[in-house]
Amino acid sequence: MWGSTFYPMDLAGPTLPSKEARRDTIRRESTDSHLRSAEGVTGYHVQATDGEIGHLDGFVVDNETWAIRYIEVATRNWLPGKKVLLAPGWIEKVSWTDSKVYVGLSREAIKEAPEYLESRSITREYESRLYDHYGRPPYWLHEPAHKSAFSLSDV
Repeated sequence: MWGSTFYPMDLAGPTLPSKEARRDTIRRESTDSHLRSAEGVTGYHVQATDGEIGHLDGFVVDNETWAIRYIEVATRNWLPGKKVLLAPGWIEKVSWTDSKVYVGLSREAIKEAPEYLESRSITREYESRLYDHYGRPPYWLHEPAHKSAFSLSDV
């Protein structure tokens, strides 16, 4: 009556694994696999060129292009802590086994970066200050123009 299954429960499909089970799966996966969920890497420690500075606290995504424009770094390891933004291009490597994101910036540069406040829109003026602070060329010089930085959203 139920086809190849013995019980109707088999027809319900698989249940979703818990958050802890998903993290365990991620840790067991091959270290050369590059695809991870945003939730899976949130909380990774951020390692500057001269030591740890904080942890990855979220992502800012461009709603028009679906590009991850920034990672949010919570510098709670430093008193007083704050959130700052780093561009994904500044990440040198990600260690899945150590749960660390390595960036090519000093702790001091990250600590002194313009503060990121989730309650405020990211404007082109803020982005310009951010890129000037780090001494890096802004992404909009190398990409086709899109409407504005106001289309960024916090993930």
